Amino acid sequence: EVQIVESGGGLVQPGGSLKLSCVVSGFRSADYSVGWFRQAPGKEREGLACIAHEDGNTYTEDSVKGRFTISEDNADNRVYLQMDNLNSEDTAVYYCAAEKSYCTKTYSQTGGLPLDYDYWGQGTQVTVSS
Repeated sequence: EVQIVESGGGLVQPGGSLKLSCVVSGFRSADYSVGWFRQAPGKEREGLACIAHEDGNTYTEDSVKGRFTISEDNADNRVYLQMDNLNSEDTAVYYCAAEKSYCTKTYSQTGGLPLDYDYWGQGTQVTVSS
């Protein structure tokens, strides 16, 4: 059974940074990807970034590129989302998700990160406010 547990959300001031963490377990092989998504009140779910577990290939949406960085610690199957220079528009519930796929930079040519990942965490709230 695939399990996903996020942590690291909280309250941060505008301009500040926050690092989200996600532990993924249950996959029997390395050919899966982990993605970060968010959903603000009254808005649709938005894809942010993904990473391929087998080789570390990443993709980041233009909307957060330069401010958000996805990374992975293979030793404990933990995926991180480093978020810098946060603003009020980043306030949302952030979700980690995983599926048997390959995270590819060609998502930029096909409409962006797919939103229909198979396995989802419970979400963690990020609030940017002074």
